Amino acid sequence: MAADDVRELLLSTTADASDPSTPLSAPDLRLLIDRLRLRSDRLHASALSFAASHRGALASSLARAASAADSAASLESSLDSALAPLASSPDLSDLKALADRLLAARQELGERQEHLAAASTIASLAARLREARAATNPLDTAAAAAELKPLLIDPERPGSGQDDPVVFGLLRSDWEQLVDELQVGLAKNVEECMKFAVEGGKVVVSATPRGSSSRTHGVELPVALQALEIIDALDYGMAKIADLMIKHILVPAISKIHVTVSVEVLEEGDPKHSVSVLSVVPSEELKDNKDGSDLYSRIIDVMKFVRKFICMENSKWVQSFAKLTWPRISDLVITHFLSKAVPNEASKLIDFQDVVRSTAEFENELRSMMFLLPDRKDGKLTPYVDDVEVHFAVRKRSEILVKARNILVQYDYDNPLESGNRDDSVVDLLFLSEKCFTSKSALLLMELVHGALKDASLSSARVAKEFCFAARDVLLLYKAIVPIQVEKQLDSISQVAAIVHNDFYHLSQEIIGLAFQYRADFPIDLQKQVVFVDLAPIFSQMAEVVLRRQIQLAIDTISKAIDGADGFQNTHQPQHYESAKFSIEQTVFILEKIRIMWESILPKSTYRKSMCHVLGSVFSRITRDMLLIDDMAAEETLQLQGLIHLALENLSPLFLSLVENEDGSTKFLDHDTWIQLDGTVTSLKKFRKLAELLDMSLKSITAAWESGDLVSCGFTSSEVQNFVKAIFADSPLRKECLGWIARRPT
Repeated sequence: MAADDVRELLLSTTADASDPSTPLSAPDLRLLIDRLRLRSDRLHASALSFAASHRGALASSLARAASAADSAASLESSLDSALAPLASSPDLSDLKALADRLLAARQELGERQEHLAAASTIASLAARLREARAATNPLDTAAAAAELKPLLIDPERPGSGQDDPVVFGLLRSDWEQLVDELQVGLAKNVEECMKFAVEGGKVVVSATPRGSSSRTHGVELPVALQALEIIDALDYGMAKIADLMIKHILVPAISKIHVTVSVEVLEEGDPKHSVSVLSVVPSEELKDNKDGSDLYSRIIDVMKFVRKFICMENSKWVQSFAKLTWPRISDLVITHFLSKAVPNEASKLIDFQDVVRSTAEFENELRSMMFLLPDRKDGKLTPYVDDVEVHFAVRKRSEILVKARNILVQYDYDNPLESGNRDDSVVDLLFLSEKCFTSKSALLLMELVHGALKDASLSSARVAKEFCFAARDVLLLYKAIVPIQVEKQLDSISQVAAIVHNDFYHLSQEIIGLAFQYRADFPIDLQKQVVFVDLAPIFSQMAEVVLRRQIQLAIDTISKAIDGADGFQNTHQPQHYESAKFSIEQTVFILEKIRIMWESILPKSTYRKSMCHVLGSVFSRITRDMLLIDDMAAEETLQLQGLIHLALENLSPLFLSLVENEDGSTKFLDHDTWIQLDGTVTSLKKFRKLAELLDMSLKSITAAWESGDLVSCGFTSSEVQNFVKAIFADSPLRKECLGWIARRPT
């Protein structure tokens, strides 16, 4: 008890008790003891009363306290046992090692439990597999195999089993072998229920197989199909009979016209022993099969037989048979009937509507039999007949391309001028007031193009598009075939090359005109889609390539002839003069041959431009060679002058072919004609002037240079100086003249 509480007990008896410094007397102490004893008795009585009134709660609390004490003692004992190994060495690593051993022991226990569970599962699966193999009813075997499948095969893991125990792999292999044996045996059983005639056109279906040697011997057809369905092998079991039905029944029923389908039931009554026969036999009755109704009726009869006697009215079995046969049936119908029924003329397309109607009815009948699913657009025939316009156009397109190819392949390019009347092959160029000779093949191709585009103008958008593509393909066919076909002629100077140039040029002009001629008549949807103008530059470029090649070949050939003159040096010597003269004559001969080849074939403007280019190269080469001679004797200058005159005189016909009067008549080689030719053929004026220079005096040459006459002919200062040095001996006059020429370089 606190000191303040003791002093309170004394306040009631003595006044001085409130003073803490006053000592207590003996009476006060006795009084205090009595009062303390009285207070203690009161507290004891109060505690007993509280304990009596709360006895149950106190007893429960004491029991929990005793239990907690016992748990604490047990924990202390366990802790002492666990820490006993540390008594001698208090290193914490021992505690970690102990914990690791505890974890390893727990893991080992878990693995053993898993192994035990796996062993139990394996034993169960092995037992069920043995029961499945021992079952005599294929349905029981199939059901057991189907139940085991999800336990052994994980459909979400195609490679499942790679990480599984070996024994699971063995069980899986055993199951797969069981299923394989079962489906092979059942499929064989199904096949043995049917017998097809060797000659085709007949099948006998028995409900029970005869002469079966498989483990499913004697299983009825519906039982075999049901078992195959259970193990998801229905398509496998149906595959062989589907192939045989196509080969022996459906092919003759579809490909032959005058046949009929007959069904006969030989043994009725017990379904297990029923026998039915389907035959495709010749029919003497001639039916009008333009709309295909007779053909479709035969196919329907076959499908009804299959549904009733093979699939036993089971819709799933019917759909399996249909999945295996319908693609081939539809292809057969398209090949043997629909493709042949497509009209050859646009005016007869309206008659094809009867085929469209009968085809739609045919597919609807198959859907009612569940041969085709109602909610799936698996009919191939209706889309085909709905696109009859496209098929018609595609056929016409193919026919056009075949004609075009035959024209190109059969045309005799070795004798183009003999292929028909020449006048028929001379055509007017569309955008030039000129004519040119073209091959008969190019003219015939353009007839095909115009015919196709005329048909396109009178057709629907879908058909017109195919006709337009056919026209484009015809033109591209020429580009693809002809250059390869006449490749050898294009690599030499030939009339064929000139004609091919004209063909490309003529076609490029015609292509440009197609848009103006037909586009307005095309269906509106095609007026912007179908164009030909993109082909025009291609053909024009091909023509230019052929022409450039011919010009270059001509220049190269003539250059080789000029090489024989050995630079026209030493022509005062007979041997060298003869070589130079022969070179000039050969050059003239080649040019004349080219003239004859080109003039009658190429358009006039093209001929003149090309020939002027060749002549310019020839005269430039001869002039350059003569000006490079560093020393000429007096006799040599006369010989060179004579060679130039020889060339100009022999080329007169060629020169005249390059000019004509305004009225179209040919000019004579007078002064005006030469002036015209000098302006047309580069280097001709210089070539002719060189002949004059060879007979001119030094002063005259100098005067001609100072007057600018030689410059206007194309001579340079260095050429004139070298020419003077080659002809005239060194002298003060030559030196003076050379100085004048050098001072006026241009």
